[in-house]
Amino acid sequence: MSKTAEKTSETVEKTELPAFDPSKATDQLRAVAEKDVEQSKEALAKFQSGAEDTQKVLKSTFETAKSVGNELSLKTIAALRANAEADFSHLEALVGAKSPSEVFELQTTFLSKRVEMGVEQAKEFQALTTKAVTDVSKPVKDAFEKALKDLKVA
Repeated sequence: MSKTAEKTSETVEKTELPAFDPSKATDQLRAVAEKDVEQSKEALAKFQSGAEDTQKVLKSTFETAKSVGNELSLKTIAALRANAEADFSHLEALVGAKSPSEVFELQTTFLSKRVEMGVEQAKEFQALTTKAVTDVSKPVKDAFEKALKDLKVA
C-alpha cells in the first residue's frame, strides 16, 4: 500500500464518531413538534378570527344591500306614481281644451314639464345608486384591505 492510503485508513480508524444519544433526539423532536403545534394553533386562531370578521362584514353588506334595494324600490314607485299623476292631469286638461291651439299649447307645456321631471328623476336615481354602491362596497373593501394588511404582518 502507498503511504497516502495508509495514512487515510489510519485517520479513519482514529477518528471517533460522536455517540448517538436517543434521549437528546427525542427531546429535539418533541421541541420541534411542540413548536409546530403552537404555530398551527396560532394560524388556526388567525384563520378563525378572519372568518368571523368576514362573516360579520358579509352580513352587514347584505343588510345594507337590502335596505338600499328597498329605498330604490320606493323611489321607483314614487317616480311611477308622479309620472302617472302627471299623465292623468294632462289628459284631463286635453279633454277640457276648446280649440286646437289650446291643445297644442297644453301638449307643449306638458312635454316640457315631463322632460324636466325626467331629468330630475334621473339625477335622484343616479345619486341614490352612487350612494348605494358606496355603502355596499365600502365594508367589503375595508375588510379586504385589513386582510391584506394582516397577511403582510404575518
